[in-house]
Amino acid sequence: MRHFWIFAVISLCGIAGCGRQAETLDVISYNIRMGVADDGENSWEHRRGATIDMLQDKRPDIFGVQEAFDFQIEYITDSLQQYGSVGVGREDGKQAGEHMSIFYNTETVTLIEWGTFWLSETPEVPSMGWDAACPRTATWALLEKGGHRFYYVNTHLDHVGKEAQKNGLALIVDRIADINPDGFPMVLTGDFNVTPDDVVLDELETRMLNARNTAAETDSLGTFNGWGNADSIIDYIWYSGFSSCEKFETVRTQYGSIPYISDHYPVHATLVF
Repeated sequence: MRHFWIFAVISLCGIAGCGRQAETLDVISYNIRMGVADDGENSWEHRRGATIDMLQDKRPDIFGVQEAFDFQIEYITDSLQQYGSVGVGREDGKQAGEHMSIFYNTETVTLIEWGTFWLSETPEVPSMGWDAACPRTATWALLEKGGHRFYYVNTHLDHVGKEAQKNGLALIVDRIADINPDGFPMVLTGDFNVTPDDVVLDELETRMLNARNTAAETDSLGTFNGWGNADSIIDYIWYSGFSSCEKFETVRTQYGSIPYISDHYPVHATLVF
């Protein structure tokens, strides 16, 4: 009889997993559209509330924004006080210009360390690289969720210079290897300003997986909308070191009366450690 009960307990644990579930990481990449742009009815003050509605709806563990100015970051952190953020302005390494900030839910994720580098020949100081039209940066962070450490990198590649795109992404790939000698899981997000068939992505595709292409549940929708005048895929979530990607979605939900929360749709993925 004793052997029967031992067998029964083992069998139940095998069926139910003894109540344990795989830890997941919810990630969003969101080009928020710079708040200083004169976009008329699409200006930041008209859509900022809908941005908060989207983030409250999706409740990501972590998300990266592109084109965000300091007052936009302040609005998000004031509205969503459970989130901390890291990042610097690309113009001076302090507050000036666009930030490639990383936000993390302090209720689920712990920040360990972080930094920013410029996509240029002099990555440690504010600078423009190669044929770029403006300074470009990448912000990285080492974080932990549920005992799992991981790195997150958020960036925005140049919209003009092909050399800047290619060399900037190569620099990011090299830096990932440098900052992650222990081989922790890695997430890379951003507005890459290139479509999936661009040769700029060739090297990255040998190092990381595209969440859109590998998720068990996914879509093929465009991410840049141009306020309704475009529909191309240029925003990405890449990963390595995770066991799988459960879901990828291009977030096209309308929040309130605002047709577009940005000229880009956010992209959202659920990764499994």
